Order: sequence, then C-alpha cells, then structure tokens
Amino acid sequence: MPTAIEFFKLLPKTNCKDCGQPTCLAFAMQLANQKAKIEDCPHVSGETKETLNEASAPPVATITVGVKNKIDMGGETVLYRHERRFNNPIAYAVTVSDSLDDENVLKRIDYIKGLSFNRIGMVFRADMISIRNDSNDAKRFADVCKIVSENWDNPFVLETDSVDAMKAAVDVVGSFRPLLYGAKNDNLKEMIDLAKASKCPLGIKATSLEEAAELSEKTKAEGFDDIILDLGADHIKDLLEEQTIARRAALKKKFKPFGHPLMNKVGSGEGAVMSAVISTLKYGSLVIFDDLHNYEALPLFTLRQNIYTDPQVPIQVKQDLYPINNPDEHSPVMFTTNFSLTYFTVRADIEKSKVPVWLQIVNTEGMSVLTAYAAGKFDPERVADAFEESGVLKKTDGVVIIPGLASRMSGKLQEIIGRDVIVGTNESKHIPKHLRGLLKH
Repeated sequence: MPTAIEFFKLLPKTNCKDCGQPTCLAFAMQLANQKAKIEDCPHVSGETKETLNEASAPPVATITVGVKNKIDMGGETVLYRHERRFNNPIAYAVTVSDSLDDENVLKRIDYIKGLSFNRIGMVFRADMISIRNDSNDAKRFADVCKIVSENWDNPFVLETDSVDAMKAAVDVVGSFRPLLYGAKNDNLKEMIDLAKASKCPLGIKATSLEEAAELSEKTKAEGFDDIILDLGADHIKDLLEEQTIARRAALKKKFKPFGHPLMNKVGSGEGAVMSAVISTLKYGSLVIFDDLHNYEALPLFTLRQNIYTDPQVPIQVKQDLYPINNPDEHSPVMFTTNFSLTYFTVRADIEKSKVPVWLQIVNTEGMSVLTAYAAGKFDPERVADAFEESGVLKKTDGVVIIPGLASRMSGKLQEIIGRDVIVGTNESKHIPKHLRGLLKH
C-alpha cells in the first residue's frame, strides 16, 4: 500500500476541498489509511486515476461469492492484525455429496444450518455448503445443486473436475454466483471460459506453490482474474509454510500470481480442525470440510471471531432497553455501557438474582464503565438521553441504580431525570446480593 506522500505526489495539489478534506495532503492520508477512494477527487485525470487505483488496490485481490448474503474473500493488506486489521473473515464450508438421495440431501442441509451458535450477541454459523460431484453424473449434480439453492440462503461451492458437470450445474444455479471449484492444469481453459460466461469466481486446484503460480498466470493471460487458489498442501506443516510464503510474496514482493485469496480442503475429524485452525491463523480465506461437528465448530468459530475482530474497535451491543426477569411498572432500572463483555456479564448476574430489572444500555462506543466515564462518554446527560429514547422512566416508577464505578455522577443524574438514584456495586458479581437486599426494604 503506498504511503500518504506517494499518493500526494499524484494528486492535483489544489487544496480545493471538493473531496471533503481540507487539503490534498489530508486526502492523501485518508487514501493511505483506506478511508477514502480516489473517485472522491473530481479533478484527477483518467490516467492518474488508473495509476492511483492500481497503486491503492490491496495486494491480495477481493473476490465475492454469492448474491444473497454474499461473502467477500481476500482484500487483505497486512501480515499481522496489529499493523492495521484483517478485513474479510475466513469462510467455513461443509460438504453435501450428490451421491445422497433427495431426502438425505435435505437432512444434510438442515444439519449444516444447525451449526449455529450465539456468543456475546454474535451468531456464529457455517458460511457455505460445498456441493461435491461424487456421482460423476452431470444431471444428478445439477439436480442436487438446485435442491441446495432452494433450501440454503447463503453462498455455496460447486465442486467438480468435470467441465460437463460444472456446465450442467451452472446452467441451473449460475445466477446465485457460486464458487466454481475444480479448475486444474488439464481443464483450465474450459473452466475459465465457463467462469467468464457465468460471471462466477473460480477455484484453482494446484499441487504445489510453483504450479499455483503457473495456473494463476495462465488464468490472468486468459483475461480472468476472479480466482481463489488451493495450493494443494496435504499436511499441516506444508499448509503453514505454503500459505505463509504465498501471503508474504503477495504483500512484501508484490508477486501478483499469489495476490489472490487462498483455500484448502481439510476432510473431517481432529486433523481437519487442526488444518482449519492453521488456515484461520495463516492465511486462508476458505476451508471446505467433509464433515464438521458442533463440538469442533464452536471453538473454531470462536477463534475466527478473535482473529478477525478489529483490534481498534471493541465489540459492542446496541443501545437499547433490555427487560430481564419480566420487569413490571415498579421494577428498578439499571444501566451500563455497550461494551459487549460488560453487557453480558451484567445481564448474567441480573438473571442469576431472579429480580425483575429494566437494563438500559448506553452507547459509549464500546468502552467499559470506568474507561467511558474517564473519557467523558458515560455522563449524566448521555444516560438521560438514553432513558428518554427508550422511554424506560415511563414504563416504571422504580429506583434507578447507577454503576458503583460511576457513582460521582449520581447527584447530577438524579437532578436531570427527577428520579431517585442509588449507587450500585463496583463489581458485577455482587449484583445478585445487592438486588435481593433492595427487595427486603
């Protein structure tokens, strides 16, 4: 990615402010940080725009799979998350074989849908289905693809080496923009032509880094670049080495044949999960499982969340009013920040108390109580505005309980809202005892 100064050299330097920034240098800094697009400057010539677009394009290209609930893969610009952030989370696909009869295809789809978990307000799920042409029958493959498209709302993969089977499937489900996975050295031209005609991304199967680079260059020479590379690694050691080499070559050496998302098939069982972990860490965009169990999926999905959460943006919940334990018109009101960990910890302890409570979440940009209070983002006025927005003070005449760590604003808050405010606990774990104590008075 070019520096701000490199971008600045190509800009008109008029400081016209038409881009929304006060100076061309400020605009160049926005470009370097990927917070602006070159199209925002109306005075850049076509030739310069082309140069800037090429310079600002991520070293790992982005491909999009699907139409509804589409998934972006690639688009990465760094080797390590702390340098900026990772952009597009790795996708996990689970296989549906076309050797199954229609009834078992539907059962298999339902099973994959069931790989779903709710964690700290976020839903983890399997992202894709890979439809595999085990029958070696083009018509059966197309029929199963149709069944999946009618019963699965997310993107999917068409997995076959047969050009005839792939064409039959694309004729039926090409409008869903699936990933066509099965281009190899001996069918590359036909698969590229099919991907071009259907405007679908193409998965290329190689057996080594060298072959992957060769096939990538051949594909580009055919005028098609919307690809994802399977480097063909069979062992965890090879997977780690080859995906790291490919990413480093793309980012550090600007080696364009490796400037594409990476994928791999991992099979099933513990070894498959271990390979998927490596791909999640270094540097896959898609993993296809033959099978995946709930107890394997949950820790894997949790790892992905941790890796692909922007380290500069805390996980947040929505500012809203959350009734807990069926509160009524006399139940107390508690409030806290919208930092996810704070919300779920406080909620769990309120639920444990069995005391009905109205819990008001206040938008503090994902900061914890003490941090938000110190930063001036958790003040009486902001809390009062949140109460006004939710209408909680009209729903109950109960006392308002302020977090102990923000006790200093209790007097001002009481003055603004005209309601009794009492100081609560410093730590969430003491909430159940505190609430039960209130019931006794």
